[in-house]
Amino acid sequence: MGIAEEIKQEKFKSEYSKAIVNIIYTNAWLHQKHLQLFKSYGLTTPQFNILRILRGQHPEPATVNLLIERMLDKSSNASRIVDKLEQKGFVERKQCPNDRRAVDVCISDEGLGLLKKMDNQMEQWENQNNKLTDQEAKNLNEILDKLRE
Repeated sequence: MGIAEEIKQEKFKSEYSKAIVNIIYTNAWLHQKHLQLFKSYGLTTPQFNILRILRGQHPEPATVNLLIERMLDKSSNASRIVDKLEQKGFVERKQCPNDRRAVDVCISDEGLGLLKKMDNQMEQWENQNNKLTDQEAKNLNEILDKLRE
């Protein structure tokens, strides 16, 4: 179903305005779908994002500043999210050997195991919801990148 039908709006100021509304609507739709998946694992979207960043860094640690730089949602409170993940046993904090004032964050074996479990379900979800060819996905990525330039 097209965006006009989804939000029951027939006229848009321009095709560009329609595209922006479509991106915002699609983002919210994708976010809701991800929330349902993450909730079954006791995670929020920002927590999942930080775990994926830390897995990409593994076995190297990350600083909270690095996490903030790489997070999808720049308004998230990375320190608070790391606190929650540490309480759940998915990350570990260690004093940085080079700077005693800094703290390194590493994904724990439990966190790696959780992501491994989630990988299969994420792949299944993507396969079920993938309506784009590889070329269409590439074109979409190029258009979205261009929009942010």
